[in-house]
Amino acid sequence: MIWEEVDSAISGATGEPFVARERRGVGGGCINDAFRIGDGERDFFVKVNRAEGYGMFEAEAAGLEEMAATGTLRVPRPVCHGVAGDSAWLVLEYLEMGGGSGGAAMGEGLAAMHRCTADRYGWWRDNTIGSTPQPNGWMDDWLDFWRERRLGFQLGLAGRRGIGRRALGLGERLMADLPGLFTGYTPEPSLLHGDLWGGNAGLTRDGEPVIFDPATYYGDREAEIAMTELFGGFGGAFRAAYEAAWPLDPGYRVRKTLYNLYHILNHYNLFGGGYGSQAETMMERLLAEL
Repeated sequence: MIWEEVDSAISGATGEPFVARERRGVGGGCINDAFRIGDGERDFFVKVNRAEGYGMFEAEAAGLEEMAATGTLRVPRPVCHGVAGDSAWLVLEYLEMGGGSGGAAMGEGLAAMHRCTADRYGWWRDNTIGSTPQPNGWMDDWLDFWRERRLGFQLGLAGRRGIGRRALGLGERLMADLPGLFTGYTPEPSLLHGDLWGGNAGLTRDGEPVIFDPATYYGDREAEIAMTELFGGFGGAFRAAYEAAWPLDPGYRVRKTLYNLYHILNHYNLFGGGYGSQAETMMERLLAEL
């Protein structure tokens, strides 16, 4: 049984015996089943998926550890993960969440995390963006990385899903002309959460900002800030505090559309519908800037 395996793994990882007396389903996610389990003294957050999803959980745990090591923003600490039968599971620290997205404290903390950099772009392992594979192999050049590992990868998936020829043609032109969007700007390889929309951030009951469900890699911090604008959830205090700590380059005004194009293409590949035409419009807008 999966729950016996989970209890045993928690006991081994924490060095204290644990047998769950209560397990409650937790809503909010669309990829995994989630549970809060407790023995009356300690609570943990558990994600469950099919056994083939184990690599996704391994990558999530590694991403959380990478962000936690910076000592900047709070993340739920990974406890253990494994496979039992046809199910994979990931156990995390349970945090009591309140409301809001963190405001100024979140902005300051994110800027501090972005100051943690690597000497190349990418990460030591691949992960997922939602349930879509996200290749992260290290590259020395940011434009090559974005062209190959991000935009080109999603366009390839979109082509197989049936997006129109016109959209693919626009994508090819955009990838060829990427340097025109980066005149005088070379981003640092900042540590990124990678999937930072309002649903993956919040405040604890004590008001401490928290980020979770990452798609971690090292890249242009503008890509992170762009996503905070894409689906909402981050207010003016967040942005003001971030820019006070580390102002954005003026070219961000245009490049944010490039970075959010990645997520809109991913939504097309996951859900179809109007995301395809939205991606086409974004590519037209970017090409008009060149």
